[in-house]
Amino acid sequence: MERPKAWPHGARVAVLVSVLFESWSEGKSPSYFTRTTPLKPGAIDHAGVQWSRYAGSEGIGRILGVLQSCKVPATIFCNALAAERHPEVIAAIARADCDIAAHGYAQDQYLLEMNREAQQATIRKSLDILERIAGKRPEGWVTPVYGWDQHTHELLAKEGLRWHADALDISHPRLEETPSGTIVALPWSEFVDNRVLRASPRDFHDVYIDTFDYLHAHEPGSLLHIGVHGHFGGRPLIAAMLLKVLRYVSGFPEVWFARHGELAQWFREAKIG
Repeated sequence: MERPKAWPHGARVAVLVSVLFESWSEGKSPSYFTRTTPLKPGAIDHAGVQWSRYAGSEGIGRILGVLQSCKVPATIFCNALAAERHPEVIAAIARADCDIAAHGYAQDQYLLEMNREAQQATIRKSLDILERIAGKRPEGWVTPVYGWDQHTHELLAKEGLRWHADALDISHPRLEETPSGTIVALPWSEFVDNRVLRASPRDFHDVYIDTFDYLHAHEPGSLLHIGVHGHFGGRPLIAAMLLKVLRYVSGFPEVWFARHGELAQWFREAKIG
């Protein structure tokens, strides 16, 4: 697959920042949590539910502050349920220098468990809700828990989405042809914050600094994708590391901090590959 030799303005490295704003259905919670002791099957994990709600109460706001202090744009991937529960947070995102993209309806609802018709209805419902609350219809998407199937990306194109960030087999964009039109596939982040859930937050910092240094020195036209969750990455222990990473990377002149939609549009117009 052909890759760009350089990004706009001669940048050696393009940087995407993804922030996941997720919500679970009533009584549901993430499969990962700081607790190490398992509960009995069928028990409602009230602590896990409360932990997952941090994004709406504090996390997204703190991340927006970090982004603004570094003058770095980002794309916020929102569950539609998160938008319904926290319209005030969506309003804050809309006021910031960020784009809003779709991330399914609820984090515990998996597209790959739905038939084609249910998938399309869920995608359309999610887009409708985000458009109503944010005032603009999203143009991009990432599927909850990598849970897409052979129908999903065609249905995204059918609903008018221009790009998705579900790709796990590439490190650069590609144009996907579907029966419903083309859609740009962007590579997902390879080291989101929950990788250090029970480790040192410093690992998040070190991975991104070392990866950036390698790409900047050895791979012109490369792409670095940084990913954090509002309910974990929005806590001070990870927000502190995100701040250090963004300050470091933004200190280099040959870097393009792009919103996902900007990068996808540039890729389409450049006609690479």
